[in-house]
Amino acid sequence: MGGRKNDLTRLSSFMITLFVHFLIYASTTLNVVSAMSSSQSTKFTLSDVYLISCGSPKSTLLDDGRTFKSDPQSSSYLSTDENILTSVESVPYNLSTSAPLASLPLFLTARIFQHESMYRFLVFRPGRHWLRLYFHPLHHLTYNLTSATFSVSTDNNVLLHDFSVKDGTQMVYKEYLINTTSDKFTIKFSPLRKSFAFVNAIEFVSAPDELIDDSAAAVSPPGEFTGLSDLALEVSYRLNVAGQALTPKNDTLWRNWQPDNQFMMFHEGAKNATVPPAQINYPDGGATPLIAPNFVYATAYQMADSGVPNSHFKLTWKMEVDPNFSYLIRLHFCDIVSKGPNELYFNVYINGITAASSLDLSTLTSGLSIPYYHDFVLNASAISNSSIIVQVGPTPNVPSSVPNAILNGLEVMKLSDSAGTLDGLFSTNDRTPLRRSRTMKIAAMAGLVFGLTVAILLVMGILRRQRRPKGWETQKTFSSWIPINASYCSFMTGKSKTSNFSSIISPGVNLGKVFTFSELKEATKNFDEQAVVGVGGFGKVYLGESPDGTKLAIKRGNASSSQGINEFLTEIELLSKLRHRHLVSLIGYCDENSEMILVYEYMSNGPFRDHLYGANLPHLSWRQRLEICIGSARGLHYLHTGSTQGIIHRDVKTTNILLDENFVAKVSDFGLSKAGPSLEQTHVSTAVKGSFGYLDPEYFRRQQLTEKSDVYSFGVVLFEVLCARPALDPALPREQVNLAEWAMNHHRKGSLEKIIDHHISGTIAPEALMKFVEAAEKCLAEYGVDRPTMGDVLWHLEYALQLQEANAQPEAPGNKNAKVVDDLGEPSDRENNGQMNIEVPDESGLMTSPLFVEVQGR
Repeated sequence: MGGRKNDLTRLSSFMITLFVHFLIYASTTLNVVSAMSSSQSTKFTLSDVYLISCGSPKSTLLDDGRTFKSDPQSSSYLSTDENILTSVESVPYNLSTSAPLASLPLFLTARIFQHESMYRFLVFRPGRHWLRLYFHPLHHLTYNLTSATFSVSTDNNVLLHDFSVKDGTQMVYKEYLINTTSDKFTIKFSPLRKSFAFVNAIEFVSAPDELIDDSAAAVSPPGEFTGLSDLALEVSYRLNVAGQALTPKNDTLWRNWQPDNQFMMFHEGAKNATVPPAQINYPDGGATPLIAPNFVYATAYQMADSGVPNSHFKLTWKMEVDPNFSYLIRLHFCDIVSKGPNELYFNVYINGITAASSLDLSTLTSGLSIPYYHDFVLNASAISNSSIIVQVGPTPNVPSSVPNAILNGLEVMKLSDSAGTLDGLFSTNDRTPLRRSRTMKIAAMAGLVFGLTVAILLVMGILRRQRRPKGWETQKTFSSWIPINASYCSFMTGKSKTSNFSSIISPGVNLGKVFTFSELKEATKNFDEQAVVGVGGFGKVYLGESPDGTKLAIKRGNASSSQGINEFLTEIELLSKLRHRHLVSLIGYCDENSEMILVYEYMSNGPFRDHLYGANLPHLSWRQRLEICIGSARGLHYLHTGSTQGIIHRDVKTTNILLDENFVAKVSDFGLSKAGPSLEQTHVSTAVKGSFGYLDPEYFRRQQLTEKSDVYSFGVVLFEVLCARPALDPALPREQVNLAEWAMNHHRKGSLEKIIDHHISGTIAPEALMKFVEAAEKCLAEYGVDRPTMGDVLWHLEYALQLQEANAQPEAPGNKNAKVVDDLGEPSDRENNGQMNIEVPDESGLMTSPLFVEVQGR
């Protein structure tokens, strides 16, 4: 009887909640956002509108007309296992914020969570939704909100990880655009252990699905990026160029637009252009008031000295971003400066790359004062110095136009990665249901492993503490730089009496000679800047010399660069395990005086690229180039197959192929390398990294890394070897910028011989050229499944060399000092027998060779 009564009580509660949501739906579906212009009326129905003033005892009315309901009125949305604490109302003072001041009342109260808690909303119309979160650590008698650390996630996305607001005067406003696919939406607040979470206000509101198309123009490599519908977006910047701040009161979708003043570089070069907002005429298709209000299109910056024939500068905006993510960049244009059609032609540049050329707005929109927008996707690999730089400048050599360029609005939105995260390298929990027995077995195994690990670490900690010298707490060593995370747990089990560095390396790993800091100072003449031969994210590479005259390549880490340290550690981990005649070798290390220094073998002839173009060096002959390609392919083949899981290099290019004194090729720079997929996996999901021109387009689109990504990059290298030009050259005509596309187009037309390096064009046997180009073409297949393995590529190159020697083509005058050597570094006798024996190298064999230097960092 009691059970039936409880069931009826729960049913009644459910019906009441459902009725409340029905009332909300009935009211919000009548809430229509209308934006009128002279040419059209745009209407969008807000099917879902949830506005919550968290912790407030009453509703909060904003000056834009919106009412945020208090938590008690919204309690049906909240799910928690605790009594929710409401903060006292407090008036902020000396606030520093990027949040709109109109929303200030929302920051006066907060809801505090001691344990994981959730808001759940019914979704009446699945699709795009805005999620806006407000955070301000206002004063509370019991809880210090500035010490709160927590994560925020949805059903499929991590929005914030270990988030905190340390400054009590700061207001933080986060805005996301999420594609919901079910009839429920959950937002979860997860406090860090012994901490708590808080939130001041929440908006969850419908957005038009057409607001973001599924595809956009990719900046690097050029092409089309698809799949935006599957990604979550975080608004990083939304700028009203040359205009004032716009609040939800001025925007059709309750967005905030901030002025661009603090992001614009060289204000002296810009001139304001303004027209009445009513003069903006939205087209029948394309831009609408939902894309941006007419206030945005009614202002613009143009070039201050437009009309001067030699105006070569560009209008420039610079914004700081997280370099680990890709970004959607939306540019808003409206020609409010021209007197007639076809007067304005200009280019768009993103991070120095031409994203669009010869834009003629009057032709694109069929008139003047008509809005137009263009979306671009910038890959994480194209972001340098944690910045996105957008530029517009006049198209050169257009005699019929006045040199000028304009921009009306700019939006930058972070794209979620393949794991669905927008903050760090974390993903939501796997929600696939497991059988109870399997779950218990996994939990038991995990518990056993965890227990053993803790016991071992405790014993190691006691032993290490017993043998630590007096004053060890104040010492700074390389080991103190190592972040304690899962990626480097394998380092935490070694021992050493001489250096703390060794204590973080796995047992059995041989890092070679232990150098003292004074030895390396002497070898580099006190790290003389004249000895610097390379610079990267890790720091600098110095050319050094030991007392016996042996040359050394000395890589000195930079403690202030966390990204460089991660790459540095990846290289240590790989080079301590890998030994191959076509991979650079680690000689030793130094761990003193807060230093992080590695010493490598020196490659006296530097990077392969310098011998192809761009340096005043003798040109390599065709056979020498083939030998180097074969050596590189062997090194990469060993990386892919030399261990159970394999290693993906992820940055294959001619500057990372180094040559020793005998011109033997060795693959270098493993800072971006990743362990390959396991037997149960087809790929590794990871943020896109690599170099312009070499990046696998499939990896760029899907963020799924495989060994075939290295194969694609190596295909670009092969054409670079053949044509002796950069993989990407923005200075060339548009159809020639990308080497891979340019070479493949000539190959399809049967005119490849026109672009071959003239230094070798007359020395290549036709059969060898055919086999070489066949290998390159297969490497550049659009989809990884259609590309060969590095073993197959190696076979093709060996065969091409055999065909070349069998035809005995005359060599062009190359580098006379470059000797042809076999895989053991000895002079080759191929000239004597005219034949070549193709042998599989001993992949585990060690090779003693000169010491290497990395001449150019990424």
